[in-house]
Amino acid sequence: MLKNIALPVSTSLSIAARLTAVAALLSSLSAWAAEPLRVQADPVPHAEILAYVQKIDPSLNLKVIEIPSGVNPNELLAHGDVDANYFQHVPYLLSQEKALKEKFEVAATVHIEPLGVYSSRHKSYAEVPQNGTVAVPNNETNLSRALYLLQSQGLITLKAGFTDPAKNQATPRDIATNPKNLKILEVESPQIPRSLPDVDLAVINGNFALEAGLNPAKDALGLESAKGNPYANILVTTEKLKNDPRIKQLAKDLESPQVAEFIKEKFKGSVLPVAAAKS
Repeated sequence: MLKNIALPVSTSLSIAARLTAVAALLSSLSAWAAEPLRVQADPVPHAEILAYVQKIDPSLNLKVIEIPSGVNPNELLAHGDVDANYFQHVPYLLSQEKALKEKFEVAATVHIEPLGVYSSRHKSYAEVPQNGTVAVPNNETNLSRALYLLQSQGLITLKAGFTDPAKNQATPRDIATNPKNLKILEVESPQIPRSLPDVDLAVINGNFALEAGLNPAKDALGLESAKGNPYANILVTTEKLKNDPRIKQLAKDLESPQVAEFIKEKFKGSVLPVAAAKS
């Protein structure tokens, strides 16, 4: 007959300590999961898309943070003031990683906001006079993007070798021909819609056009092509949080067919889900 064997006191205490530690860890993870996921986003269309995600997935607790112009969202992310951001494209993110000496993680690829050429003075490019003025974004990646768009619209040509906007960043120094001798004015992106009355043409990011009450699909004289566009807007987080279940759930929701359909219906071609651009 087997006798009851008493475990050494030290062993019993060790098991109890381990169980206590596991319980504490589970409690900590549970509390962490209950914390809202802090996501910085531009008001239009990003925050609107996140509001829809929250509607279709109430289990996902989001705290959407809109910040004033002049504050760098990637600095907030690097410093831990937010858990993710949703406002930028990969070329801009790469330039930010270089400038901030930080490494971020792309969690989801969601939509494209076609860059557009607008005018409140002219109804066609033919009406633009010699020595006309063109307002373009002043940050490196969107400035290059604007120049490629002006080239695609036949207003300028870039030097040989500037064929891939994802690889070859262009500046005004890289303009090879400029038949109308257009004056390129570099302006902060959020301010460009306000400059429309003062310039002949303005190249405006889709989100800022929407915020200004413009309809890119109807009001732009010309838009970027969606197919093969390297400027899809992305959900970005840190390496530390890339496996956070909340990040993974938000990424899954943002790339879902329901959200793609919402984007198509809500923005009527002014914002394009990536899935639609690939089809």
